[in-house]
Amino acid sequence: MPPLTTPPPQQPCKPRQPANYGGLSGMTLLELTVVILVLLSLITILFVGARGWKRGSDRALCIMNIQAIQKGVRSYSNLYGFSPGANAPNLQDKVIGLGRFVEATPTCPAIGTYTFGQTYGADTIPPLGELYMQCSLASTSDQHDPPTHSDW
Repeated sequence: MPPLTTPPPQQPCKPRQPANYGGLSGMTLLELTVVILVLLSLITILFVGARGWKRGSDRALCIMNIQAIQKGVRSYSNLYGFSPGANAPNLQDKVIGLGRFVEATPTCPAIGTYTFGQTYGADTIPPLGELYMQCSLASTSDQHDPPTHSDW
């Protein structure tokens, strides 16, 4: 039997180092610039979408205000027997107010102004298909006018 020999001592294991491109780690200036540009683009898209959503919701709320006033005027005229085109003194005060058809005078959410009876007068029941209240933003790009209102 051959004599037992001890194996030679081994070198301690060193963990393998990852390749790090010349000894530097981190992002280059070009990579950082690209990341910032992508983030700015996404934020811009977000703000444009949010602005469009806000304009759309303002328009919808304005049209709902016009519709509520229109239905209040029609309800008043039906309840008290006024026909379209008839004169109803203090019509706005009889339609808008606590305990009336519309609780409070509406305000346009997009900072427009409402006018009452612009075409036929503030004390006249408008003919069918005509609006009693109109928004000053109706003729702008925001189009705060209802597309159809003949059945109101």
